[in-house]
Parts: sequence; C-alpha cells; structure tokens
Amino acid sequence: MKRIKCLFILLCALGTSVLSNAQEHVWKTETANGYTYKYVTNDPMQARFYTLKNGLTVILSPTPKEPRIQAFIAVKAGSKTDPSTNTGLAHYLEHMMFKGTDKFGSLDYAKEKPELDKIDALYEVFNKTKDEAKRKAVYHQIDSISGVASKYSIANEYDKMMSSMGAQGTNAFTSFEETVYTDDIPTNSLDKYLAVQAERFRNPVLRIFHTELEAVYEEKNRNLDNDGAQAFETLLANLFVNHNYGKQTTIGTVEDLKNPSLVEIRKYYNNYYVPNNMGLILSGDFNPDEIIKKIDQDFSYLKNKEITPYQFVQETPITKPIIKEVVGPNAEKVMIGYRLPNNKNKDILIAELVGDILSNGKAGLLDLNLVKKQKLLWASVSVLPLIDYGVFTVSGAPTSGQTLEEVKTLIFQQMELLKSGNFDQELLTSIINNRKKAEIMQSERYGERADILMEAFTDELDWQTQVAATDALSKITKQQVVDFANKYFADNYVAVYKRKGESPETAKIVKPVITPVETNTDKQSAFVKMTDEMPSKEVKPVFLNYDKDIQRAKICGAEVLYVQNKDNQLYRLRYRYKIGKNNDLKQDLAAKYLQFLGTNKKSSEDISKEFYEIASSFNIMTAEDFTMVTIEGLQENFDKAVKLYEDLVVNAVPNEEALIALKARLTKSRTDMKNNKGAILQGLISYSSYGKDNKFNYNFSDEALNKVTAKELLETIKKLNSYDQTIIYYGPERLTALISKLKKFHAIPKKFATPPTAKVFTQIMTEKPQVLFADYDMVQAETQWTRNSGIYDAKNQPLITVFNNYFGGGMGTIVNQTIRESKALAYSTYALYVSPRKKDDHYFVTAYVGSQSDKFADATKAMNELLTDLPKFPENLSLAKVQVKKDIENERIMQDDIIFDYLAARDLGTNKDIREDIYNQAGNLEFSQLNDFYKKNISGKPYTYSVVASEKNLTEADLKKLGDYKKLHLKEIFGY
Repeated sequence: MKRIKCLFILLCALGTSVLSNAQEHVWKTETANGYTYKYVTNDPMQARFYTLKNGLTVILSPTPKEPRIQAFIAVKAGSKTDPSTNTGLAHYLEHMMFKGTDKFGSLDYAKEKPELDKIDALYEVFNKTKDEAKRKAVYHQIDSISGVASKYSIANEYDKMMSSMGAQGTNAFTSFEETVYTDDIPTNSLDKYLAVQAERFRNPVLRIFHTELEAVYEEKNRNLDNDGAQAFETLLANLFVNHNYGKQTTIGTVEDLKNPSLVEIRKYYNNYYVPNNMGLILSGDFNPDEIIKKIDQDFSYLKNKEITPYQFVQETPITKPIIKEVVGPNAEKVMIGYRLPNNKNKDILIAELVGDILSNGKAGLLDLNLVKKQKLLWASVSVLPLIDYGVFTVSGAPTSGQTLEEVKTLIFQQMELLKSGNFDQELLTSIINNRKKAEIMQSERYGERADILMEAFTDELDWQTQVAATDALSKITKQQVVDFANKYFADNYVAVYKRKGESPETAKIVKPVITPVETNTDKQSAFVKMTDEMPSKEVKPVFLNYDKDIQRAKICGAEVLYVQNKDNQLYRLRYRYKIGKNNDLKQDLAAKYLQFLGTNKKSSEDISKEFYEIASSFNIMTAEDFTMVTIEGLQENFDKAVKLYEDLVVNAVPNEEALIALKARLTKSRTDMKNNKGAILQGLISYSSYGKDNKFNYNFSDEALNKVTAKELLETIKKLNSYDQTIIYYGPERLTALISKLKKFHAIPKKFATPPTAKVFTQIMTEKPQVLFADYDMVQAETQWTRNSGIYDAKNQPLITVFNNYFGGGMGTIVNQTIRESKALAYSTYALYVSPRKKDDHYFVTAYVGSQSDKFADATKAMNELLTDLPKFPENLSLAKVQVKKDIENERIMQDDIIFDYLAARDLGTNKDIREDIYNQAGNLEFSQLNDFYKKNISGKPYTYSVVASEKNLTEADLKKLGDYKKLHLKEIFGY
C-alpha cells in the first residue's frame, strides 16, 4: 500500500482574495504538432495536460538534467471501489498486472488459455464450497492444473523487459482511490516503454495466480505484524463507519483473500481500467511535441467507457470522543484523528497550514512546546485530503514514565493554544518561506515532479490551484486559522491508544500445499524479442573525473570540496569531522544534547525559530568514524544560518534539566528499540558478523548513560571543531567568496587535536552453521543468512555487480523467481554479495526470506539449495549484463552526490570512478566466471542464520536443524 500522502500543495479556491491573485497562474491552451494541450502560466513544473480522443489523460513535464524519465500509469480505482464481497481486489489485480498478456509472459497462449479457463472455473467452485475437505480437494485441482498451465508461462517477463531497457524502480502501489504503475526509464527507451505499456493494458492475462496470491497473503501477514498499520486502520474504521475508507482496507480481509475470484478481478479491470479513468504521467528528458504523438498512436486502441461513481452514505457527525485500543509488541503511541471535508473544500488549504503550525519539524507548537522541551518522545501531524473526506491526525509517543492519556492531554493543551490564537503571527510567514524552499527542491528532481503531478491527477485536483498554492496560503489570516481550529477540533475525534502487549489472536492464513510451478526463466516470447530489436538512440555513459568535477581549496589545514549549484539558490554546507561514535560514545549523545541548548542570549526555542524563519536548518549526524554537521537553506540566508550555528556551538550553556529530560527520552527510545523487530534483526546480523561485542551493541549501558554529565557533553560539543575536518559545499556561491566567508565565520585551529583511539571491531569467519534466534510476538518469521568473505579488491567489482543482478538482487533474478514466483514461499526475498565501505574490510554474503512461520522449513531449504548450486540460465546472464551497462549509461551523479561519491571511492583506496571498470568489463563476463566466483565465496559455505520469530510458531527443535542454536536476549543484542 502506498505511503500516507502529505500533500504539499493541495488547495482549492478560497474566495475573491485568492482568485484575484490567480491571474499569475491561469490556464492557457496551445496547439503543437497537431495536439492541443492546456498549461498553467508560471508553472515551475512546465506541465502540459493533454486529453486524447478516447479520454486518456497525458501529463508531460520535461526537464533535461538527466537522460531518464519517471513514468506513472495511474488508474483512479483503489480499495474504495473494491466490491464488499471481494475486499483487496484492486490490490491483487495490481499484482496480476505484472503477469503479461496473450503476447508476452507466455510461450504458447493457445495451449495455456484452456488451462487458465479451468482454473477460473475452479476458483468459482472453491469460493462457493464451505466444507474444508472439499475445499482442499478443489484446491488440489487448482494446484495441479496451475502446474500444467505454468509449462506455457514465463514468470517475470515484464520485469525482465523493463530491466533490459534499463528501467529502475519497476513497481506499483494501491491506495484508497488509485492504483499506480511506476517505472523509471532511460530516455532512449521511451519508445520501447510505450510499446510495452500499450500491450500490458490491452489484454492482461491472470496467469500464475495461486502462487502470486500467496505473495499477497505474505503481504497481509506483514500488515498484521505492523502495529502502526493496525492502529491507523482502527482510526479509519471509527472515523468512517459508512464509507469504504473505514469499512475496507486496501489489502483486504483474510476471509476474502482466502476466497478470490478471477471472474471478479476481470470484471473490476473491465470497469475501471478504461482510458477516461487513467492517466499517463511522464517527467524527464524528452520533447513533449514528439512524445504525445507516439503516446496517441500506441494507446488509441483503448475504448472510452462510462464509470459508475462510488456511492456512499454520508457520515453522521461525531458528537463525543471515540476511544479505541490496539495491543501489540511495538512501542506505545496515541493517534488522534478528526474527520475533514473532501479535498475540494475551501477549508482543506487551511488544514495544511494548521498542520504546519502544530508541527513542521522545527518550530510548530508541538515541536517547540513538547518535543523541544522534551515533554514527549515525539509528536507529529499528518493531513490526508481524499476525494470524499479528509483526515487530520495528531500523534505522539510517551517519554519515560508517561501514560498515553498524559500524552493526549499534552497534545490537547497545544491544540487549545491554537484554538485561542496563542501562537506567533510570524510563524505563518515562516511556514510560507519554508514551503517556497521546498517547492524549489521538489522541482529539481524529475521523479518528484512526476509524483506531484500524478497525485494531483488521482486526487482530481485542478493544477492551476496547485501551482498557486503557496500564494494562496500566504493570504490566510491568523483569524481564519483560529476559526478553522474551533470549527473542526472539539470532542468530535477518534483516539487510538497503541499499547504494548501480546497481540490478540488473529485469523491466520494457513499455508496451502503448493507444487512449485514452472518459471521458464530462460525462455523468451516473440513480443520481447520484438521490443528488444526496436531501435534506440545510443547514450554514452558519463563518468566522474574527481579532479575536474570537484574544486578544492584549503582553509588552514581543513580540506574544502566544492561543487557549484548552477540551477537555483539552494546551498548545503557540511563540516565532516574525523571523529565518530567508535572514538567516543559521547559524540553522538553530545550532538543530541546540542538540540536542546541555548546561549546566554538565546534559548533553544529561539534558535529553532530563527532557523525556521530564514527557511534554514542545521543537523548533526554521528557515524562510526566521522561526525557531520549539515547547514542548508537559501544562499541569501547563508551568512545568518552559519553564524547562528557557529554562535550556538561556541556559546552554548549547559542545561541540567534538558540533560535529565534527554536521558529519560533516550531511555524510553532505547526501550522502544527493543520492541522493534527490524532493529532486533539488525542486532542479530551484527552479532553474526562481529561476535558478542559488535557495532550494533556498542552503546552506553544504562548505568554509564546516567553517569554522563552536562559538563562532559558541553566539552565534547566545544571540542568538535578542533578535529581534522573536510568542508563540503554545494551551492551558488563562488569558491573564492565561500572561502572568504568561512574564514570569518568558521574558526579552524592551526593544529588539529588528536581524537581518542577508535574501538576496532573485527569481522569473524563462520566456521560452522549456527542459528541466532530472538523471540518476538509476530505472525511471520524473518530469516537472514550471513557470512563474511574476502578483503575488498576493486578488481572484483564488475563481476560482483553482474553476479548480484543475475542471482538475487531484483524481481527478475534467480532467487526471487525460485522462492517467490515458483514456490510461493515469501513476499520478500533476496541474496547479495555485499561490498564493504572501506578497503581493509571484508565483503559479506547476505540472503533474506520473510515468510509465514509455517513456511519456514521450506523457505530455508529453498534458499540453502540456491546457496549450494548456482542455476545456469544464459538468457538471464545476458539480461544482467545488459542491465548493468544500461544503468551506468543513464546514470548521472550530480550536485553534492559527486563529492560523496568521491569520498566513498577514497575510502576504498581509489581516486577514480569505479563505474568505468564495471561498464567496460561487464559485457565480457561469462557464466564460468560467475560460477567460479560462486563456488569460491558462496557455495557450500557455513552460514549464520539470524531468525526473528515467535516461539509459539517456531520451536528450538525446528531451528537446531539448521545449525548450532543460540537464543539471544535483548541485552546481548542491544548492549543495554
């Protein structure tokens, strides 16, 4: 399911004050190359809006910085329009749209179709059968005939086609009101992309269905293991008792997933996948006058069809608080939700502004009064404007010793300040300034441009008002904000307490007996051969030359690395110090402490407000071996921002109360980490690589944390600038002017201090199979294979890159096709040979399967087979080599990424762009070289299995079958 949208520029007309301003952003019409389009004047996205004769919407936003295009095909149909008898249908149709048509995904459709028709009919019988024994018999028939049908199918042929043309990010998502198919393609593959998509939506064939449905089951189980998702679904269910926003979830019910109907899926496709309900959105390097004609030619076959609008009963007003609870192993939090009008209502724009007044991450009421003062662990606001209703959600998490009821009370106190108008007028201006900066940042990247345009299309919003949003926001008065708050925020809310505890029993999807299906991974349809042979313009790779692409200077002994921003007025300045967590654990703690300190003249809250007022920010990040300060904003405010940060560091004063509160919050945060299954798995993996004293559990003990003093931390802060440092700048300022300013603002010592000796962690070799296990209340089992391998050698990189693309690094690889597509054992799986960050470190092998617990034995067996014998598929190897070369041909490393690419190369002992060797050698690699590499580094080696699962579902005996068993307790994993 798609992320919850934080729509940056949603609005509609607010009256004459906005309309008078709208003269700057008006709709106009032009005709070029025989096609008429609309556009909005002064649109930073330069978007063109076409409507083809069949009703298909085409939105084009050209930007030539990179030879790539973000492409979306959006259908305005999601879980809202799922039939009540088949919830989750839109979502699993999304999955099936990757299976091909009668022209691709099949070796012989004439022979395949009769078998698929039998499966269709059997599912209808299966759904009507209630007796479990009879259901098993019918499913056995489905499984058997699916095996016959699979002999004619080609799994993942769509993914392979996209990979062969250099596409990245091939995926899809389903949400409340949309299903969107996404690809990031090279410009020279656009003709191929259009041909493939036109065919894909012509006649999708619902093949390889029962194994794909297992992947959806796994996705459902992941959702059941996600307390946050459960809390949000509970919130919606109580806000919307009549509307499908609350009555249905995107992924559907267990019961409906267990009883799918291919007939209903096809009916849904025929009803909603029609051109007048679809949009093709492209942003990137192309000529719109040329592209629109090609789109029209390829998609003109689609036939317009009337769409029946979704009908619903209006929700009755909530007149008193509705309190609900969700119990699960994750950390506690409270979510408070209010119902808003639909996204066309004039109040939605004010809702966006109100959200920023409460929480903008820097200077909102919740930010300053609760988080900055450390009264809560965290607090946030989200505004979700949808077509029929909106949702305004305020969330918060307790610090040590707090109840969720106390969290709710603190949040409501801030909302009362809002309702009484007790906030600075200047905050409104600051919000507008920060949104203007965000607009510049969004327009920089073709992917973000396409994303914003796609969301406007699926949300049925007028782009004119989108473009004019910030101007419209600037005209909203403080009184309008106060009126809005009093209108919508009363006792009309739903509060969900997400408490910590054992998850209640839920309906589980039991693993059916599935015979592995054929994937024909080395076969190819005639359609794929045809698209491969389509001509495309050659694109030559652009490699970095660090000596030319980066300007360098010195300030005293500090290295300066500089890349100029020639596009806009944004800058990013970084101080990268050669001291990190491994040198001194207090380094990271001091960086956190600084957020809550002021000077003799300014409080911490004052400093946050000043940064926000000038649309700037600073952040300190501590890594293992370096600490980095980042200051960013608009160049016109460079001097103010840098001086503001430097003044804080030099003149910070200790604050004992802040330290006590910080320790309490850290204690709570550390406890919460122990309740996070992802963090637990990372801890196990680190333990497997380094042993009981490892990078993950190198932390303060509880006792040591409590002993740290404010004086120690302040000394750590003030000493930071005494260490060796690299200054990194990306922005419009000329290098000479930058050096002149930094000499004034940033005092660099004549001689750098020597940092404390860094703690060294030595990677260990796995001598025999072993299992590291952590018990966690969950439906799934998460399993990670690891073993350390040889020392880094740059000469291996071409081979490793091709190997990963062939073996287990993507949807079309051997691992995914075997474990997910053929055997239906997991939703997510991969296997990689991972390169280290530094030249003296080891490579490591890692593999992963997330599966239902009752599939654990089969899933681990399947992965172990792949880690023992390397399947040979020449077509897949050819594809892997092509994909590696195309990725490099169309990649452009830009902005300050150039500097970070150089620093990464330097850490690996080279001063050249390693991609050049990969590109030049990838095409010449043979399977024998991959196999030799595999035998030397992967095959038959002992692995450590890191497993996070529930002891209720996996026994010690199950795990001991894999190797020597060790159950780790949380203190061993986390170090506290």
